[in-house]
Amino acid sequence: MLLFLLACLSSGFKSESPNYDDGAPSASSDTGSATGSEGTTPPPEQEDDLLALAPASTDAYVFVANPSRDTVTRIAVPSLQVETRAVGDNPVAVATTADYARAITLNVGSDDVSVIEAASFEVHAVPVRENLNRLTLSPDGVWATAGYDPDADQEGQNDGVHSFNEVSFVNLVTRTHVPLAVGYNPRGVQWTPDGTLALVVSDGTLARVDLTADPPGVTAVDIAEDPLDAPPAEEVVLSPDGRYAFVRQFGADSILVVSMEDWTVDERPAGRNPTDMDLSPDGSSVVVVARSSRELYVYDAASPYDDAVRLDLPADSEYGSVVYAGEGAAAVLYTNAAAVPRYGLWDTVAGNIRERTLVKPVSSVGLSPTGGSLIVFHTRDDAADADPESVFADRWALTLVDMEDQRQNPMVLRGEPKGYSVSDNGEYGFFVMEGLPYLEALDFRSLLYEEVPLQSEPVFVGALPGSNIAWASQEHDLGRISFYDAGTGTLDTVTGFELNAEIDHGE
Repeated sequence: MLLFLLACLSSGFKSESPNYDDGAPSASSDTGSATGSEGTTPPPEQEDDLLALAPASTDAYVFVANPSRDTVTRIAVPSLQVETRAVGDNPVAVATTADYARAITLNVGSDDVSVIEAASFEVHAVPVRENLNRLTLSPDGVWATAGYDPDADQEGQNDGVHSFNEVSFVNLVTRTHVPLAVGYNPRGVQWTPDGTLALVVSDGTLARVDLTADPPGVTAVDIAEDPLDAPPAEEVVLSPDGRYAFVRQFGADSILVVSMEDWTVDERPAGRNPTDMDLSPDGSSVVVVARSSRELYVYDAASPYDDAVRLDLPADSEYGSVVYAGEGAAAVLYTNAAAVPRYGLWDTVAGNIRERTLVKPVSSVGLSPTGGSLIVFHTRDDAADADPESVFADRWALTLVDMEDQRQNPMVLRGEPKGYSVSDNGEYGFFVMEGLPYLEALDFRSLLYEEVPLQSEPVFVGALPGSNIAWASQEHDLGRISFYDAGTGTLDTVTGFELNAEIDHGE
């Protein structure tokens, strides 16, 4: 599976529900076919992983965590001025708030978070509960949460008692810590747009955290018919008005609607084996993909007890995931749970679905913020009926697609992609590959690419907001990061973060 970063930091591509930090459920060990059979649960679609040490960017700075030295480096753009500050022990994640006011690190060795003022570079430590290893931020930039993901244990993390029910909430303005027990195995946080309410979905429980209370308090409701055998929760989305939460559970043939007013829980039909659930960009609809029964269910987010609009997917399709384009007039249907070399283009207004072929099966897809461009990363494995003499056979590949006329430009790649990002104006995409010293720049207007040589292998890639500038942090004993301006074709590299930063300028 490809490892894609910055899905919730600087990347404009979307491949999962907004603000929902999904943990891959352990129940995915089921081995049914993609379409399922009687008595088996088909495998889940694969969400994109987030690499823990991706640098975080604002409109003026890039912040890089240095876990081996317990520091964070701030690089100013475009001057490339470099400063470094000490933070807690072993900072394993760094993120920036949506208003660009602060950067935050989660330090697993010292069990605290560092709240960093972006402009002044002042650092403040806030203790959190022990042995937490996952960081999320509220959309208003006021709150951070630290939770425990058993699949993401970090080297250098403290030994000791592990709680599977705790989440630490940190107010980034007042720098206060609120520890809460929210339910067994919390898998993600969903926020209201104003940041006043957080929902934490756990196996069998949905917890509502009122962030306006002093101190914030928790109200929980059971969402499993049998709490002793609760299916893993996979996704939760919240209606824009905050009245309803929608929960999808692994292996269930329905979704749950939870009223935030009276805490009632109702099941709603969702076909057989729903594998993805999403909120439309305007917040008006909740769409559920039922892979095994080949259906789409579209619910009114404000009136979820009304009958859903049900659409049949193509008869031989195995689509299990959906991603909206731009403002939501179109969406892309695909699967990465089966070797299917095609995708479906859903016209959400007319209600029809047109299928398009691809050169290889899909690993992951993303759409630019404007919705004008689609990028498809392919698996190295081929479809069962693929031509073994094809130039794409047993090769990594990607395809660029113009969403207006569906023109495609498929490309054979030198290696496995391990990270991508996109400019927020939708003009360029950027990706890096495993073991190769290159940054690849994709022009979404021409569907062409530019290969940019780097001084060492890149580890992470991102795009600076409000620009066509990409950054790529690289392997180097003392730290190295390059900035590439896709508009001008210029490359600047900073090396030695903690040795006064030698700057190399080149074309």
